[in-house]
Amino acid sequence: MKVDTEQGFADTSAAVAGSNEFPVKMNGRNVNVFYGEKQAIIDVNLEIRERQVTALIGPSGCGKSTYLRCLNRMNDTIEGCRVTGEITLDEEDVYDPNVDVVELRARVGMVFQKPNPFPKSIYENVSYGPRIHGLARNKAELDEVVEASLRGAGLWEEVKDRLLEPGTGLSGGQQQRLCIARAIAVSPEVILMDEPCSALDPIATAIVEELIDELRQNYTIAIVTHSMQQAARVSQRTAMFHLGELVEVDDTETMFTNPSEKRTQDYITGRFG
Repeated sequence: MKVDTEQGFADTSAAVAGSNEFPVKMNGRNVNVFYGEKQAIIDVNLEIRERQVTALIGPSGCGKSTYLRCLNRMNDTIEGCRVTGEITLDEEDVYDPNVDVVELRARVGMVFQKPNPFPKSIYENVSYGPRIHGLARNKAELDEVVEASLRGAGLWEEVKDRLLEPGTGLSGGQQQRLCIARAIAVSPEVILMDEPCSALDPIATAIVEELIDELRQNYTIAIVTHSMQQAARVSQRTAMFHLGELVEVDDTETMFTNPSEKRTQDYITGRFG
């Protein structure tokens, strides 16, 4: 069984060589999520390894986005949501009562499905986080952070002469890269991406995918995607979810060519039902 991925698999050779090269950055152990009485995540154990892209795949409503939002406690904002089990960042429990959630979300940034720039200038979109977190002592340092972040998101050359214009005036693909620049401006360790290309055209998608490959040199990334081709192109590890359960997780090439579970094979080949 082979999947046509158009651009082939992301480089998994290092991952196959040994996981010691990629220590665990975030780890979920026996994670359960409840929305009131309804259980959305069931006993999930999943490692997110440092400086790799981990793709979360599965049919709609399978729990992959819910799990992703657990990693930086975005589910805290949903009334009636309850999370049990343990999720650690560098072996520290992110649900510990003493954890500063604002600080956690600076360390574990998030890029959403639909680009959501602030109704402010391009400059202010990127500078907002560093300013409130005290990461720049003066305007010159803030300017440096803004430029470095926009360069990191592959956007600087396109907007360097428009920094005072509204971020909402950019194209959809540019807005999503602006949101990525905003996320990396606070020097996160992990970037969560929830279907970041679903609202983009193919050209903008290709640019963001290329950017993801560059970002993994410096960041740990977890991405939810409905596109099997995208998962194959950008990730080194893939986790398959179904009905709130983690079906299996493995290096991406193995998952797409020789999965252990029939549910995974059926989903990847389009025979899932």
